[in-house]
Amino acid sequence: MRPAKATAAAVTAVTAALGTAAAAIAAGRFASDAALRAPAGRPLPTEPRLTVHATTPDRVTLTRAIASRRPGTYGLTGDGVHAVVGPVLESVPHKADTVVRRLRAVTRGTLHAGAKVRLTPQVHVGDPRTALGIDHQDVVVPGELGGLPAWFVPGTRDTWVITVHGLGTTREHPMVVLDFLRRLGLPVLDIAYRGDPGAPRSPDGLGHLGETEWRDVDAAIRYAVRGGARHVVLHGWSTGATMCLHAAARSALREHISGLVLDSPVLDWETTLRALASARRTPGPLLPLAVRAAQGRTGLRDDRAPAAADPGALRVPALLVHGPDDVVAPWGLSRALAGRRPDLVTTHTVDGAPHGAMWNADPAGYEEALRRFLVPLM
Repeated sequence: MRPAKATAAAVTAVTAALGTAAAAIAAGRFASDAALRAPAGRPLPTEPRLTVHATTPDRVTLTRAIASRRPGTYGLTGDGVHAVVGPVLESVPHKADTVVRRLRAVTRGTLHAGAKVRLTPQVHVGDPRTALGIDHQDVVVPGELGGLPAWFVPGTRDTWVITVHGLGTTREHPMVVLDFLRRLGLPVLDIAYRGDPGAPRSPDGLGHLGETEWRDVDAAIRYAVRGGARHVVLHGWSTGATMCLHAAARSALREHISGLVLDSPVLDWETTLRALASARRTPGPLLPLAVRAAQGRTGLRDDRAPAAADPGALRVPALLVHGPDDVVAPWGLSRALAGRRPDLVTTHTVDGAPHGAMWNADPAGYEEALRRFLVPLM
């Protein structure tokens, strides 16, 4: 009977081990979803939920937190509601555990006391006409997976700007700079890419942190050149900035790219994935599993994303806008890239801004840095 008992014990041990391994794999897949299945337009999990304590026609009182005290202008979004909030009103009476901000507009739904909301860099909702009163054309960019919806705002220049949103936003996000670019006379093509509302899904249904999505930027470049653009400037946020870097290095039409604007670029996908998984309260020991799960599910490799940050791959001037408060894409990597290519990279540092929200924290400073960079390229 001893052999039988030993065999039973071994089977039990193997079964337990397999069960633990399966649970670990499932946990890794769940943690990796924070980046690979990040819904377009939903604020990143790094942004805390805030409670609306009170509203007036021009003020909103929020839970006091680092996020609710950030400088600048943001979207405020929750279930069925979107609003635009301005700076903190320090002189307005409020309780010690709350913050009062300027309420500029409620653009969707009703903002009421008790609502759970998050700040987002996506200020506008709708399209350029409904949100900003800017005439535009609804166009479709032919992509390798199918048609990519885009907004085209005509201009007088033959240099086009192609805008590419990033994690947690949609093509509505680049509208924060749309009126500024229009005033410079620059045509703007604001694209949706694979996985966005109205655009084709990736074959595996996952995001690839720019590694495959850059081909949709390549398609947008081709569309612009066919539409009369002699040059294009790629302006990307977050993984959109990563996509722009990949396109500048890999596109068959890269000779038409005259400049890059990189806002909060994701230069190390592992670090970003870990940050997003941690924000979903993934235990530290499971974070390596999340990385391995992402590699297995998408084919991402350790040597690929850093290639987007390869200083030697830069061939055109770049404006790199970033700040030390970004917990999703480390500022240090951007500084290192800029430090190794001072001949091509101009930096604009923004303090107090979360990931992808450099314009939001300092709109005037952002647009002035953008103006100085773009005018010589026009």
